This record gives sequence, C-alpha cells and structure tokens, in this order.
Amino acid sequence: QVQLVESGGGLVQAGGSLRLSCAASGRTVTTYTLGWFRQVPGKEREFVAATSRSSGTTYLTDIADAVRGRFTVSRGNAGNTVHLQMNSLKAEDTAVYYCAADQKIGVRRPTEYAYWGQGTPVTVSS
Repeated sequence: QVQLVESGGGLVQAGGSLRLSCAASGRTVTTYTLGWFRQVPGKEREFVAATSRSSGTTYLTDIADAVRGRFTVSRGNAGNTVHLQMNSLKAEDTAVYYCAADQKIGVRRPTEYAYWGQGTPVTVSS
C-alpha cells in the first residue's frame, strides 16, 4: 500500500511563498504519478499539479491554469517525493492541500487517484 505524508503547510501572508512536500512510500512509487489537490469546505477537490514519469528518472509536469506562473511542481531526485513551490500566494489559495498518487499517467480528476495523504492546511492571510 502506498503511504503519502504531506508537510510544509502553514500560515503565510498574501504575496508570500510556501513549499509543500510529499513523501511517498511503497513499492514502485517512483513510477507513480504524484499530484497535488486542494479543497475548501463546500467545494470539490481541485487539481493543482502533478508529476508523471516519462522514462527512467525523467518526469513530466502538469500544472493547473489557476496556479500556472505562480506554482511549480517538481519531483525529487529519488522519485519518491513531490514538491509544490507556491509563490505569490493569494487568499484564494487558502485550502487543505492533499498529495495524491496513482499508477495512471496524465490524470487530473480526484476520482482517478487511488492514494491520498491526509492533507496539510495552507492559510493565506491578507
């Protein structure tokens, strides 16, 4: 079973930056898509970004339009971590951020991901 643990969430002022990390454990997790979602009460879980292995240690990235230009997603060199660098944070970025994993490639819908972390809250104050 794949285990995912997020870290790095917290309180930050608008315009600031925050870096989230997710550590994945489990057999062959380096081949999995590792992604980030966020959710606020009353709304659907929203795709933020993901990384999928292309071949070997090469990973492709996918970023949602809502955060493109401000957020970047990267895969750790070992392939079992994924990071979300969030810059120029806005109040609308406030949410619980979840790390997710799945064997499928190029997926954006929450229902397409099999494994989830417990989430790390991000609060952007203004």
